[in-house]
Amino acid sequence: MTTMKKNMFPPGLVNNLQDVLSKKGANKNEQKQQKDDDSTETSTSSSSTAGNENDSSKPVVLVTNGEGVDSLGLVYLVQALVGLGLYNVNVCAPHSDKSASGHSLTVRETITVTQAEIEGATAYEVTGTTVDCVSLALSGALFSWTKPLLVISGINRGSSCGHHMFHSGVIAGAREALISGVPSLSISLNWKREESQESDFKDAVAVSLPLINAALRDIEKGVFPKSCFLSIEIPTSPKANKGFKLTKQSMWRSTPCWQAVLANRNPSAPHFMGNQQSLGLQLAQLGRDASAAGAARRGTTPRKNEEVESVGAAKSDNKAKKYFRLEFLDKEREATDDELDFKALGNGFIAVTPVLVSLQLESDIQTAASSWISGVLSGGAEE
Repeated sequence: MTTMKKNMFPPGLVNNLQDVLSKKGANKNEQKQQKDDDSTETSTSSSSTAGNENDSSKPVVLVTNGEGVDSLGLVYLVQALVGLGLYNVNVCAPHSDKSASGHSLTVRETITVTQAEIEGATAYEVTGTTVDCVSLALSGALFSWTKPLLVISGINRGSSCGHHMFHSGVIAGAREALISGVPSLSISLNWKREESQESDFKDAVAVSLPLINAALRDIEKGVFPKSCFLSIEIPTSPKANKGFKLTKQSMWRSTPCWQAVLANRNPSAPHFMGNQQSLGLQLAQLGRDASAAGAARRGTTPRKNEEVESVGAAKSDNKAKKYFRLEFLDKEREATDDELDFKALGNGFIAVTPVLVSLQLESDIQTAASSWISGVLSGGAEE
């Protein structure tokens, strides 16, 4: 079942999704046949593909995510793309979970890049954010290619609907790619702790592949939308999805709840902080000792910007400390427009939301803001 309206969305995108759904069964058979036909070739060439990322006969697909290079969503997605044998699959993903890092870059610090082992792919893990990973990968400093055909960010655990797009690391990865001029998709699975299981990620990959293949095909044809990236939200039970549905970003968000952590009620928190502080003080002392010893050997004083001195930032004091922990609480979702992302997702559809990068205001908002600013400035001038 497919529900679409040809209104604000690019006609090419609507036709593309309709074509994907109408040929869904055929695509599965074709992919299976392709996989069977290429199994021998893939097995013999996977190691060479990992070592040679510039196979000019295949387009490059870059995969990242917000949860880390070892997360199941990324691993299963990469395995599926490699198994098709159609693409050079490259991975540049965070070393650890950065799923709520938003569109943050690491500046004034050095990040570390380490080669990761993912069969059939050239993969790196980065001690930075998802945006760091995409920016570094597209810079030309890490990979030898100039730019990939498509960037896929995901598959992440948990929805990125509504205002969660602003917090989401997986959304930020796709957004950074589009800012850099590369078409991109972000993919999230509406994971629920009580219902979901690891196999759902494999099912999420299976329902995503037709859209990924269609996107790559249309990018090569030059008909894929260039002004937006696509946020793909997969329902909790991927196999039982009702089809793709074009949606709009909603205003929905979970309610942030900051809770105070008391020492007498949660002894583990101050104990943990105490250990961290103690470790910091020990490192600071070691840093000062090493700095002094080095200065004595050289007969000079250490420079102000010496990195070892920065470790001394940890200070011992007797000031009272307060501890807080952030949790998000799901609030009641009102029955609103069926074309909003969270509404379609809750109804079992795969919600596909075009997301713009440019901050263009609607005409009525522009008019209202201009009127208010003009009134304030003219009033201020009269005073």
